[in-house]
Amino acid sequence: MEIDRPTEIHRRVENLKLGLYKPFIMRMPSGWAVLGDPQITRGYCLLYPDPVVPHLNCLPKNMRNIFLNDMTIIGDAILKIFNCARINYEILGNLEPALHAHIIPRYHDEPEELKAKPIWFYDWSKAASFSMDIHGSLLGDIRTEITNNLHNISSTDFLAP
Repeated sequence: MEIDRPTEIHRRVENLKLGLYKPFIMRMPSGWAVLGDPQITRGYCLLYPDPVVPHLNCLPKNMRNIFLNDMTIIGDAILKIFNCARINYEILGNLEPALHAHIIPRYHDEPEELKAKPIWFYDWSKAASFSMDIHGSLLGDIRTEITNNLHNISSTDFLAP
């Protein structure tokens, strides 16, 4: 299934390939890990597939598994670094009809009125925009932890019990 028009996801992946997308964390087996811009919660990340496809079901089954595994590896890194309450994983594609995953840390200290609601209820205009000065060490910490997680995977991790 082809995408009718290039999306923001396509543009970001092209910029990642050219080394022009600043919130770049690292290349993953299925695509690109990036720090969310803005940082709606500490450690918010996204995973963009490469190549870009319209939605998860357009990937061959083996690539679906790799994409979903990469998504949880990013989540594992965020959990370890920030000791957050949980990670929310969202694959929507309604506004940008191209596969991408949101990896959203949720914290015990979030405002009570927002704690149980989807992250989309937050006021995104008040979140910190990406800045290497502000978020550079965070980006490096996540990159290091993802790298450690990737090195600890064996080929048997993908086999059913």
